Amino acid sequence: MEEEIQFILDTAKEAMDKAVHHLEKQLVNIRAGKASPSMLGSVMVEYYGSQTPLNQVANVNTPDGRTITVQPWEKTMLQEIERGIMIANLGFNPMNNGESIIINVPPLTEERRKELAKQAKAEAEDAKIGVRNARKEANHDIKKSDASEDVQSNAEIDIQEMTDNYVKKIDAILDTKENEIMTV
Repeated sequence: MEEEIQFILDTAKEAMDKAVHHLEKQLVNIRAGKASPSMLGSVMVEYYGSQTPLNQVANVNTPDGRTITVQPWEKTMLQEIERGIMIANLGFNPMNNGESIIINVPPLTEERRKELAKQAKAEAEDAKIGVRNARKEANHDIKKSDASEDVQSNAEIDIQEMTDNYVKKIDAILDTKENEIMTV
């Protein structure tokens, strides 16, 4: 009986961890005005007849907060990389200097910052829904278990405390991201 309750608690914790992890992954994709190699993560390049991720044909670096440089491993790839960045439609204007591709990341407007903050809030809300769904499922499983009423009641209290902690964690992650977005 105790093992069954512990299993339910562990499963709920795992689901809540996944929700937070997913939120962190989603927030990385929301750019906060600082240049980052991950901004080009979705760029695919034609490489010997097949679509290949940019980071598999070139080094992507950020020498400063406003610039991304792409250094291809083969010079013949410069045109293809430039085309791939344009096709990805990320709003960047790549410059080819014959050696590498240089991208100046424009500063975000106030309106765009607010839009990104709203997007981050929506992602955080999705994560909270994931956490609450894990709580609902765990409480349902606890009620179905053969444990005594006291054990069930204590387990439900544990689930609620776990839920509250994860919601606080999500709020903290969101606050950090919002500050990052809104800082000029």
